Amino acid sequence: MKRSKFRNRVVLAVGAHPDDVEFLMAGTLALLHRKGCRIFIATVCTGDMGSTRLRSQEIASIRFREAEKAASILDAPYVCLGESDLHLVFENTTRFKAVELVRRVNPDIVITHSPEDYMIDHQLTADLMWDACFNAPIPNYVTNHANPAKPTGRIPFLFYADAIGGRNRFGEKVQVGFYVDISSTIRVKERMLAQHRSQREWLRAQHGIDEYILQMRRWARERGSEAGRKYAEAFRQHRGHPFPEENILASILGSLCIIP
Repeated sequence: MKRSKFRNRVVLAVGAHPDDVEFLMAGTLALLHRKGCRIFIATVCTGDMGSTRLRSQEIASIRFREAEKAASILDAPYVCLGESDLHLVFENTTRFKAVELVRRVNPDIVITHSPEDYMIDHQLTADLMWDACFNAPIPNYVTNHANPAKPTGRIPFLFYADAIGGRNRFGEKVQVGFYVDISSTIRVKERMLAQHRSQREWLRAQHGIDEYILQMRRWARERGSEAGRKYAEAFRQHRGHPFPEENILASILGSLCIIP
């Protein structure tokens, strides 16, 4: 019954860089895809700092193709807003881009970074998406784009993924709102993350082992242990005024959603 009720719900997952979505929330996205939701994946930045040997344009092009391949596993389109890594700022130009993204996708659910993460690009992406969800329905909010999208009809549900390692920039633990059991989709998550070969190979060269995948599995296993499951991802919901407060992920995923 729930499958038909939530079929074709639109989920927009937004990371700062290519591979952030896969590392933090791909297991949950795979579950939502199984339930019939339509998935869209976007990044704010291009990943142009993700190499020690390639120029920024070269690595950005490679990472765009890798992100497209990863997204295709969930039949999802991939969009990049084109900002440069580590140069991201919260100002009107990037705010306009984020609002256009929300308006064009018109999501029911948005999932993005924790605002309490270890680096500024992640924190600013969280702020940009919070701001964009709020502004997208406002008719008089003009983005100055040549072919602007129409305002949305409502503010979407907004969720924040886990911080990297579950800690903020001070090394303090970040509060968890709820967990999603991804035991049945951990292999999909791994397959999506493995598409980002440029990052995987760089870390393999640095560490001598496939640390990229192992780190993801270790963290998913640790969150799973906290939730009483084999593997899990952690989230918090944005319930500030005037965002919807119902936990729609719990409604869709049922017993796979574990609230402490």
